[in-house]
Amino acid sequence: MILKSEKTREYLDFVKSLVDPTITLPTGIDSFEKLRNALKEDVSFTVFKNTNKRKLQSLKYDPERKGGDTSKFISTFRKLCYNAEINDIEEQKNYLYKSLPNNHFDYISNEFYEKMKNVNSTNELIKKFEDIIWEESNLIRNKSIVALKHVATGKYLSSIPNLRYTSGSRNQLVFGSSGPDPNSLWKIQFNKELATYTDTSINLQHIKTNMYLGLNNYKDYEDDDYYYYYHKSPTTDHTEVSCGGNEINWNFNHSKLDNYQGYLKSNDIINLSIKKMDRYGDYDTQDGQVEFLRSHDVQFAIGNDAFQEVVCHNERLGGNDEWCIELIHELKFLKFK
Repeated sequence: MILKSEKTREYLDFVKSLVDPTITLPTGIDSFEKLRNALKEDVSFTVFKNTNKRKLQSLKYDPERKGGDTSKFISTFRKLCYNAEINDIEEQKNYLYKSLPNNHFDYISNEFYEKMKNVNSTNELIKKFEDIIWEESNLIRNKSIVALKHVATGKYLSSIPNLRYTSGSRNQLVFGSSGPDPNSLWKIQFNKELATYTDTSINLQHIKTNMYLGLNNYKDYEDDDYYYYYHKSPTTDHTEVSCGGNEINWNFNHSKLDNYQGYLKSNDIINLSIKKMDRYGDYDTQDGQVEFLRSHDVQFAIGNDAFQEVVCHNERLGGNDEWCIELIHELKFLKFK
């Protein structure tokens, strides 16, 4: 029978035999703890720790949308911290923050320090980091592909190539459909990386036809002079909305949070508005109305088909003016050719 202490000594001798022969172990090592301490006192361990610290300093996070792998990144980060014996949470926070690319600074830097204030364990640190990355992945970026779901009816803002209004502008019509499908996908465009609620106007370009969502004004002569007017919608005589209009700059605000100052992100409930010129062609007067994008159950017919009307109006805001913006992460809907 082999005693436990004898078995342990066998294991210890075996482990010592695996130590790099360039490392000289002192005599009297009779426990794994003494072996560990002796190995850590060797200069090679200092080199090993410093190497892992340098790897931490150069470690960079890339989100999945840029080919990165968050799970692999976190595994590498934790392993490097362990190998470098970095156990202090504040030091770990610092390395994690420095791994973020520079173009995340505006959004993630604020979120990082806010969410990390009371973090006091590595597991909590990783959990909060994942929360931030999840939120960041749902931000609406310039040239993102989105769908706009009408909250009240569940229909999606849509358009169809070569299907035009039979009255008004006769432009490509806009309507609510059961989507999301290729007809209800839009490329959102603005003049910076992220859209803020306070100071961003947007354009919505229909993916399938490249036409922009907007209004169409026209000149009409009266008493030897001309004035600007807007076409009326097919059924309710509100302002017609079409693809191919000559006014395409939309503003948005959060329909649930007054004076919200954050970034536009997927699943936000928003109101979309557009500034019309006055009858003299001026946008900067009080006569130039701000109108809001609305849909409802009212339908209009083209041939044998019925379509849910989408309009702009200057009445009181209500539930019919709420749109849920959805970020399309996968472009499978675009494979329709």
